[in-house]
Amino acid sequence: MRPDIQAFFDEATFTVSYLVSDPETREAVVIDPVLDFDPKSGRTSTHSADALLEAARARTLSIRMILETHAHADHLSAAAYLKAKTGAAVAIGENITSVQKVFRPIFHATDIAGDGRPFDRLLRDGEHFTIGKLDVEVLYTPGHTPACISYKVGDNIFVGDTLFMPDYGTARTDFPGGNARDLYRSIRRLLEFPPETTLWMCHDYKAPGRDNYVWKTTVAEQRARNIQIHDGIGEDDFVAMRVARDKTLSMPVLILPSVQVNIRAGQMPPPEDDGKIYLKLPVNAL
Repeated sequence: MRPDIQAFFDEATFTVSYLVSDPETREAVVIDPVLDFDPKSGRTSTHSADALLEAARARTLSIRMILETHAHADHLSAAAYLKAKTGAAVAIGENITSVQKVFRPIFHATDIAGDGRPFDRLLRDGEHFTIGKLDVEVLYTPGHTPACISYKVGDNIFVGDTLFMPDYGTARTDFPGGNARDLYRSIRRLLEFPPETTLWMCHDYKAPGRDNYVWKTTVAEQRARNIQIHDGIGEDDFVAMRVARDKTLSMPVLILPSVQVNIRAGQMPPPEDDGKIYLKLPVNAL
């Protein structure tokens, strides 16, 4: 049985979220949901998340889980909002614990124990669970971060930030715990799946010369045309390219607010003594 897949693109952060469902049982999961955030005013809104909920209602779907591919650095997660609305569990790779431990002292996040909480489920490489009658396999794909995972549903893999469209390349590896060699091996693992396997991206930035956003490709297309890691590019050459390129990149605009929320499963930091919630701006911390 093939899953039904509906994509939602947030142009403000160039992020793609997915509503994936079993057409028979009507059970569904959401992958990488976006909480709208205006960094100039500090205001959040739920327009993007509400679009997911409305689509689920229109198709009489029951959202059972909210799946994160990693703790994103470019958008805030709407996982906590969707959990409050649906009761769905929030899941992420088990190595989120190492990411929490890195960022806990940077943001003086004393509420974070570094044991994976407040995520409801920590997923292991090779673990399986179901969406209705659909099997989902967890694939550990580190490199962009040490906690990245991908989700395989039938002949579809949701790759998070590991890969971009073939004309754009691959993820950066200069965040804490990132590693270009790990990324190469993770991508080669993904590209060992059958050529017709569909790969769903978490982002698209419209490569030079392309006028439209796209986020769907195949293993065959990536192996033949990815500008950074097509067949024939060895590990050492890839690592040298990736490390050199990463040195030229600026930090994502939303990295500081995003990480604080996303290591908390989409929750805001706890209120301070005055009852207000603050996102911290550590100076010279990264």
